[in-house]
Amino acid sequence: MQWLNQKAVTEHLTMQSAIDTIENLLHQQAEHPSWVKSPERLVIETFSEDKEHSTGSHLSMPATIYDGAQEYTAVKLVTICPDNPSRDLPTTTAIITVSDNATGEILAVMDGVYITQVRTAALSGIATKYMAKTDCQSVAVIGCGGMAYEQLNAVLTVRPEIKKVYLWNRNTTGSEQFKTQFARDYSQWNVEFQVCAQIVDAVTDADVINLATRATQGLFSVDQIKPDAHINAVGAYLPSMKEISNDVIENSRMVVVDDLAGCHHEAGDLIQANDATYCTWTWDQLSGDLQALVTGKLTKTKAAKTESDITVFKSVGAASFDAAVALYIAKRAQQQKIGTSLC
Repeated sequence: MQWLNQKAVTEHLTMQSAIDTIENLLHQQAEHPSWVKSPERLVIETFSEDKEHSTGSHLSMPATIYDGAQEYTAVKLVTICPDNPSRDLPTTTAIITVSDNATGEILAVMDGVYITQVRTAALSGIATKYMAKTDCQSVAVIGCGGMAYEQLNAVLTVRPEIKKVYLWNRNTTGSEQFKTQFARDYSQWNVEFQVCAQIVDAVTDADVINLATRATQGLFSVDQIKPDAHINAVGAYLPSMKEISNDVIENSRMVVVDDLAGCHHEAGDLIQANDATYCTWTWDQLSGDLQALVTGKLTKTKAAKTESDITVFKSVGAASFDAAVALYIAKRAQQQKIGTSLC
């Protein structure tokens, strides 16, 4: 059994490898649906909102993957602690186990924070690759936490022509820290950063808009963004949360989700749009999921519902994505003796 701390995982997991791994998983699921089993994740709210605590969540996410030769199980345990930044701790903590189903042997135990960030970001990268226009020049980052950091890296990985990055955070200190850290850690991206005081300043000229916040209402209206903008929304993971305004959703050419079952229960943006009396968008207008997009069953032309070219990708996550990336790392750990042997 190998133990891989965050440093080991970070050193051996690139954004491109995560994107490739998840795309391969989606093709595999399409060709062999029974090879991947991912029950709906268990989400338990932690704490009641009060002056001492913000409401957080604990998630249990198991999945099995058969790779054509062997079957594996990966289980991720996640705790989301919104108050942690004030403690100088990450908002999300996670650990993942990977085991061989034939013997029950645990092959690896690894820190899951970076895997969570990278696989979430990789989904946005894949969606951007297939949904955003091919000549993107700018991206807006709305919410400058840890998840947004890798989300920007993913978008730049698939759209390296982007040269301008607009940053907005609830406090400008967070934006400035993001700017400094990203420029230091990802110097290969030759981009110009602009810190914005208002959200509208960040999104107005953006070709791609990344959302990673805990907002409870739409952050901008459809007339404040470009008519061909692409939106990646990875926040609003509870029904009570919302980042994308109803008018943006109902005026989008495509609305694609990462996980159909999970989004029906957790995607606050879409749940609230569907339930709103004065919103024309309903679940039956959903364009499809990421698997359909990657396998070519869904395209912009096929999904056209409006004259607008706005596209929306909504992600809440699924255990199969974590499992695929964790299995990739576990196999590398076995082959290259990465990490610390525990037995």
